[in-house]
Amino acid sequence: MVKLVLLRHGQSAANASNTYTGWNDVPLTAAGKEQAQRAGNLVKQIPDFLPTHIHTSVLSRAIITANIVADVCNFLYLPLTKTWRLNERNYGKLRGLNKDLSRKIYGADQVLEWRRGFYAIPPKPDKPLTNRRYRRCDPRFVPQAESLYQTQQRVLPYYHAHVTTHLLRGEDQLIVAHGSSLRALIKKLEEINDQDIIKLEVPNAEPIVYTMDSQLRIVDKQILK
Repeated sequence: MVKLVLLRHGQSAANASNTYTGWNDVPLTAAGKEQAQRAGNLVKQIPDFLPTHIHTSVLSRAIITANIVADVCNFLYLPLTKTWRLNERNYGKLRGLNKDLSRKIYGADQVLEWRRGFYAIPPKPDKPLTNRRYRRCDPRFVPQAESLYQTQQRVLPYYHAHVTTHLLRGEDQLIVAHGSSLRALIKKLEEINDQDIIKLEVPNAEPIVYTMDSQLRIVDKQILK
């Protein structure tokens, strides 16, 4: 058996202000850092969990959470890979907008479809995203706005190339990422249909522990709180 642990970052400043974050780089709040500390203590208590690698996004809220958890668990010696493919979903023109205000502007039904639907794409921003952390990425693959489906399409190549290869060797893995990128991955792992994925929530800083067999079939799932 092998374990895969998924963890959403602690509360960010945008979570606290109820705004869309996406690829905006926002810090953890003080409460978010405390959540990450508690999450680290929960991960530390997982029986026989000995990861060989930590995977995270290139956004600070996930990186800092990963570092706090690694510190608590004495995992700081492990290799840590940062990739844009694990970034939060890009919410396009919604980035930085208060979620309640977005419902007034676009309508509650449309916002629900953008937020929870699998294929719905929010409007693109007036100006394309530019950031030095993506300067080496092929601009054709850097989204300006994306659906959860498109998020899944960028997450899965990384997962298959850099996570499953370790899992198949019997090496536990830890992924610290974001609500939507983890929803996209969980949809695939648990074979959740396009309708039921609307109901799935990934809370901040609650480790999700999958135990898998040698064929990477899930034999147990636990959410630690």
